[in-house]
Amino acid sequence: MANRDKSVLEHIKNYCEEIVSFIERFGDDYNTFIGDRAYFNAVAMCILQIGELSNSLSEEFRTETSGRIPWVNIKGMRNIVAHAYGSLDEDLVWKTAIKDIPGLLEFCNTELARLNQIRDRDDAR
Repeated sequence: MANRDKSVLEHIKNYCEEIVSFIERFGDDYNTFIGDRAYFNAVAMCILQIGELSNSLSEEFRTETSGRIPWVNIKGMRNIVAHAYGSLDEDLVWKTAIKDIPGLLEFCNTELARLNQIRDRDDAR
């Protein structure tokens, strides 16, 4: 994996963590989510940024990990948020935040830990 992929993964991880922190701060109640535009907009913007960043990952990395992470869907979600914001499906954004983001965060943490182990092993040589 290129250093660029690692950097992009770190940024994706940070946006995932922001979404998790918003949910912790505002609550995991759907009605609160749709009733508080600041909450909704903050989550939607992070999802948009994740999709934008996913496009910066190398094709090789996306191909190697596509069985674990649906990069095409992540980019598709970015397009939905970017181009249909005025009529964005609140339920879709909520489900993405609650169901998909935790898995993406776990993936990023696992991949980054693996990469750090490889780097540490190579540095020890």
